[in-house]
Amino acid sequence: MYVTVTALIVIAPFVGLGLAVPLLWGSVVGPTDLVLAAVFYVVTGLGVTVGFHRGLTHGSYTAVPALRIALAVAGSLSFQGDVIDWVATHRRHHAFTDRPGDPHSPYRYGTSLRGQLRGLVHSHIGWLFGNDPTSPEHFAPDLLADPGIRAVSRAFPALCVLTLALPFALGWAIGGTWVAGLTALLWAGFLRIALLHHVAWSVNSLCHVIGERPFRTRRHDRATNLWPLALLSFGESWHNLHHADPTCARHGVDRGQLDPSAAVIRLFERLGWVRDVRWPDPARVAARRIETRRIETERA
Repeated sequence: MYVTVTALIVIAPFVGLGLAVPLLWGSVVGPTDLVLAAVFYVVTGLGVTVGFHRGLTHGSYTAVPALRIALAVAGSLSFQGDVIDWVATHRRHHAFTDRPGDPHSPYRYGTSLRGQLRGLVHSHIGWLFGNDPTSPEHFAPDLLADPGIRAVSRAFPALCVLTLALPFALGWAIGGTWVAGLTALLWAGFLRIALLHHVAWSVNSLCHVIGERPFRTRRHDRATNLWPLALLSFGESWHNLHHADPTCARHGVDRGQLDPSAAVIRLFERLGWVRDVRWPDPARVAARRIETRRIETERA
């Protein structure tokens, strides 16, 4: 059953998009639309993963003020909520992971099959429609005290308009017609936002139910690694290590685990734009690895 759910949630929408492109090529989609969609997906997605998540939420590095604000703006263009509310909600998720108080736990309705399926819907999208606000004063007082971040937060409605207006304007400017602007708006605006939302929500839902758990987390915490989402989520789906060591700047620590967000942070570090990066510590990673602890126990 879980394999079926994974296929429906993760694979089916991407297969649908893949089939739509050749069928609509030359009429509703063209190379400009796909290039713009890819560029906006990468910029806004990294704004969330590198900026909102690893930087502002967990303090995995310290960025120069201009980059800190630029990443907050890029993340806001993802249409996932204003920066302060986003950070507060995610910090609350870590404080109460998979137990009462977690705003989007898939275990809200128990561990039976029915409860899990209902919980997946809740954690994927249902929680967005509930009346369960998170207090920024409690979970993000540091951001409320930052004038630059407060300004980005206040600008969120305007940035939502901008994230749609830019693809339309660029499509019109490149294609030369308002129809080209509309197709760019469709693919680089609406569909790009929907895909990025879907991937982020899948980390909230699937990455707490399906996948591997090679690292020890807190007793209630069931975060997992789910490799099919690694590239599209920019490394966020190596979720088990993240919950085992939340401030670590790299989530994919094992061989072959792609983590584009960590690569971008490394680039920023080399350019001198970030400092005090919390890279994986081999001893700390080994101490949290379940297999290592089990072998040591057996030897003792």
